[in-house]
Amino acid sequence: MRRFLTQRLVALLPTLLGISVIVFVVIHLIPGDTISAMIGTQYKLTEAQAVALRAYYGLDKPLVEQYFRWIAAAVQGNLGLSVRSGQPVLAEIARSFPLTLELTLLSVLIALLVGVPIGILSAVKRDTLVDLLARLFALTGMALPNFWLGTLIILVLSVVFGILPNSGDFVSFTGDPLRNLSQMIFPAITLGFAFAASVMRTTRSAMLEVLRQDYVRTARGKGLAENTVIIRHALSNALIPVITLVGVEFGYLLGGAVIVENVFSLPGIGRLILNGIYQRDYAVVQGSILFVALNFVVINLLVDVVYALVDPRIRYE
Repeated sequence: MRRFLTQRLVALLPTLLGISVIVFVVIHLIPGDTISAMIGTQYKLTEAQAVALRAYYGLDKPLVEQYFRWIAAAVQGNLGLSVRSGQPVLAEIARSFPLTLELTLLSVLIALLVGVPIGILSAVKRDTLVDLLARLFALTGMALPNFWLGTLIILVLSVVFGILPNSGDFVSFTGDPLRNLSQMIFPAITLGFAFAASVMRTTRSAMLEVLRQDYVRTARGKGLAENTVIIRHALSNALIPVITLVGVEFGYLLGGAVIVENVFSLPGIGRLILNGIYQRDYAVVQGSILFVALNFVVINLLVDVVYALVDPRIRYE
């Protein structure tokens, strides 16, 4: 097990290094920089001030030198300063990430509460009207874009029910739990709808496979109630692929909340990245994406470890 874990940890390093290179290169391919964006705006910077600021933030250095200075500082926990706010990027991330994490957790919870029961019902009622409707739900969930569904929810809430989404007055869960949940529930539904469809499809496929196994037929032959057979004997084994899916998708949801946060005006890490791109704030974009990537690879590492504990054969592959 120790060898397996060491191999996975070593594999993380080139992954994170490759991500850092790609992010750094792509963000610098965008024409202009933060200082150029400031010139002619409310800051009214002179050319001398712009040159001084570029030197202060190291933007006058060659790109290769800028990258190595950034990655060396990042290894020490310093992701740089935001040119726009003047605050450390790590502090900006610390303010934004709890919202994104809460949104992701709520989305996963909604997806499991909706997708797993529908997937079980679809497998048990295979080739019936219930199964057809469940598969239609899955197809719809995977086909609808998040931004369209979020816009539709806002439109229905505002036009039909006269409820306007909160904008600019977000309250944290610790500040006011009920108001926080009222602000987060519809973004969570928007983000979790497609994930619920994936969970439903995975649960259905796994249940169909498990229900054909000999031990399930044996349990039925002993006269056990059908609910007992499904819940105690079939579901526990069918949930293993679902757990894997949740582990993988959790990382995608952390990074994929950009559109949903922007639609609902939530000050999460996705919106932080988007604003950083608009404002050419290199440090914010690079640091935030690297942070999301780190979370993604750590979550995948944990999934690998759990899978190796469940199935010892994996650690020897």
